[in-house]
Amino acid sequence: MKNKKLHIISIFIIILNLGNTIENSDNKLYTFKLSEVKLIDGIFYKAQQTDLQYILALDPDRLLAPYLKDAGIKPLKENYGNWESMGLDGHIGGHYLSALSMMYAATGQKELLDRLNYMIDQLSICQEKNGNGYVGGVPDSKQMWIDLANGKIEAQAFSLNNKWVPLYNIHKLMAGLRDAYLIAGNEKAKSILLKLTDWFYNWSKNLSDKQIQEILKCEHGGINEIFADVYSFTGDIKYLEMAKRFSHQFLLNPLIEEKNILTGLHANTQIPKVIGFKRIAELSNNKEWAKAAEYFWKLVVEKWTISIGGNSVREHFHSPDDFSQMIESNQGPETCNSYNMLRLTQKLFLTDPHPDFIEYYERTLFNHILSSEHIEKGGFVYFTPMRPRHYRVYSSTHKDFWCCVGTGLENHAKYGEMIYLHDNNNIYVNLFISSSLNWREKGIKLIQKTNFPYEETSEIIISLKKAQKFSIFIRYPKWIKNNKIQIQINNKPFNILNYQPGSYIKINRKWENNDKITIKLPMSINIEYLPDKSSWASILYGPIVLGTITDTTDLDGLWANGGRMEHIANGKLYPIEDAPVIVTDSKNFENYVKPVKNKSLTFTISDLIYPEKYKNIELVPFFTIHEARYMVYFPVMTNKELQNKIAEIREKENQKLALEAITIDQVAPGEQQPESDHNFKGENTESGIHNGRHWRHAYNWFSYDLKDPRKEAKKLRVTYYGLDRGRYFSIHINDHQIASVELDGSKGNTFFDVDYDIPSHIIQNTQDNTLTVKFVAKQGSLAGGIYYIRLLKQ
Repeated sequence: MKNKKLHIISIFIIILNLGNTIENSDNKLYTFKLSEVKLIDGIFYKAQQTDLQYILALDPDRLLAPYLKDAGIKPLKENYGNWESMGLDGHIGGHYLSALSMMYAATGQKELLDRLNYMIDQLSICQEKNGNGYVGGVPDSKQMWIDLANGKIEAQAFSLNNKWVPLYNIHKLMAGLRDAYLIAGNEKAKSILLKLTDWFYNWSKNLSDKQIQEILKCEHGGINEIFADVYSFTGDIKYLEMAKRFSHQFLLNPLIEEKNILTGLHANTQIPKVIGFKRIAELSNNKEWAKAAEYFWKLVVEKWTISIGGNSVREHFHSPDDFSQMIESNQGPETCNSYNMLRLTQKLFLTDPHPDFIEYYERTLFNHILSSEHIEKGGFVYFTPMRPRHYRVYSSTHKDFWCCVGTGLENHAKYGEMIYLHDNNNIYVNLFISSSLNWREKGIKLIQKTNFPYEETSEIIISLKKAQKFSIFIRYPKWIKNNKIQIQINNKPFNILNYQPGSYIKINRKWENNDKITIKLPMSINIEYLPDKSSWASILYGPIVLGTITDTTDLDGLWANGGRMEHIANGKLYPIEDAPVIVTDSKNFENYVKPVKNKSLTFTISDLIYPEKYKNIELVPFFTIHEARYMVYFPVMTNKELQNKIAEIREKENQKLALEAITIDQVAPGEQQPESDHNFKGENTESGIHNGRHWRHAYNWFSYDLKDPRKEAKKLRVTYYGLDRGRYFSIHINDHQIASVELDGSKGNTFFDVDYDIPSHIIQNTQDNTLTVKFVAKQGSLAGGIYYIRLLKQ
């Protein structure tokens, strides 16, 4: 993904023998440039080309509009809508610069470079007009930056001085400028980035470290990584010091001490910070920070990561001991999380080539990232629900501009970044993806021909102008279990000695033109349960997660249309107790998963499925499932457990579905997207987590806008915590007080709901079907904590 200047890192080369044993060497490891690796016809090539069309369909002038407006220049066209006109204006423009740079390097298509150069030229004009080095799309931000520089700081998790994550926003632009320079070679992008970074330095230089940390309470992307990157290609130590100053101590210090504080935190707020910690560690040889980054990775992968490689529910790290939310929610793993986890994984692998890193990388790439784009029609996925018989929503090209659209544009442009690595003389084959490599510096070319995972083989053909001696290291995946990997050189067996899964097989020889390596990669069925060890199983074939299509009904909002909250699959929730169940007395039921004749990578488990109507379902690669309700995790029960568990699930589900049926709108206070989608406002307000649930309270007030499109609201349901006491506040709807509340701590250690009647005249007099619900603290008291809000029909 990045130029060699960013990736030349001194490490020990991996020659993994007898499991995880590493044979040391004094060489260096590099990534290849994206321009040196080309995808060949196959599933990843098709996904890349679909992304290419999405990129070309977008209008640069509309993406540039926020920057021009901020600089006082009339734009040629209006902003796009959705998040690009809701306060996060300009964030996609930064992602677009990265995507153009990556896709140009990966494909060589000139129109991409033309667009990139045009956008950089326009951004330069904006910067010149501003006159101080600043350029950005944050709407009406000038006074905000002045206030912050003067120490007037009001930071919430997703709001900074009442602006929606402005540092996160500007980070996207800075990352795009970095990529335009390092990947596409645009020198003007470097100049803009340096001026913008210097503006940032001057803007923040008089702020104390304490004030910086206060600002960093608000989501800020990987701003520390960018400053470290600027240091890497300028050598100016002030940028490295900036990177350290803008590293969030709230997260860093516990990680250094190997303390897990992640439960309840917004997942994708944290991951980019850790990428920055790791980048700073690389450049300053800080082993403590490097260890902290690795500890974070292990926590996320071991405690929160599911079979497809994703993590989080409703964007947050839920309790690692209870994955019921993962199964019940329509908001499963977020694509942005996996995008950033792969970036972190790449950095960790380059400096510590442990097989677990590349195994995770492969799993997540094939199962979450590849599945997050509609490979036929385009469109990116935000949430991938694990709820049985639910579905995903796809973005529409000119209407939806979520964060996962921004990272989606990049994801499918950079597939070539980890297929191969190299040291001074040798090549490492990490991933089995149909592709070509042109190592121009050494005059070595190779073509990897494979239809993996549909075929368990890969063939590598070496192209040389003259014979050369060097080594090719072939990854021996850990998912090869029952049969050993087989390698042939020019159709003759190569002795793999004592190499074991989780190692790299070294083939050292004098290579001739058209030499051929044939690799056989035997796959087998494997069963994985959720990390909390509950009885929900995912079925894999090799590294490929298998899912099943259950039906194609009630796919409401399958293609988003630019509206609020349309990134969530808000269609009908099908009862969990009616989903297919695997009935077996053994948790390891691999032998019952049978291939379907004459259907590639298709399996059945009919002998174990209950009820009878699901006997004929087929298991296929999850990345192939689109526009359908599906299952990835199956409940596993013994015959004895079946009836009792179904009754238990049914009772719980009936209560949940009954509540959803009468819910018109709802807000989870303290969670980013629900608050943003409901126009959160407030004064002197705070949010946090208690017993795994998010809350918000205020010393003054806070409010949300709820929609009642049919004017049928009758009640407002508010969730409180039973031990909160001494809280006095009032509840207002459209400036009419509907309740006076006293929390006295008498309910005990539990959460409880209170329903408040909404006078009919308030409903009838709403002008735009919007009900502004406001919580106002009485003098000297607190409004809240509020744990959940529902607008009910009855």
